[in-house]
Amino acid sequence: MAVNKPTGDNARKGAVKKRSQTRSTLGGASAWTKRNKASGEFIGVKKPAKGKKAAKKFKGVRVEKKAANKRVAKKTRR
Repeated sequence: MAVNKPTGDNARKGAVKKRSQTRSTLGGASAWTKRNKASGEFIGVKKPAKGKKAAKKFKGVRVEKKAANKRVAKKTRR
């Protein structure tokens, strides 16, 4: 028998769209900062628990990739 999901249970299915998170520092400890991908504005910060050095990630929000330092080869004229 098919069962419909309960309404109003605030359950999220799948990933959070249009959001990303990046690691930052907050008072010397590592924290996670959530960002809106459309405007680039910072939405929220997850602080580490008292006595801990690192915070937990936001659930279902994709992690931004670090910008890779790419070496560009210079072309030489002959």
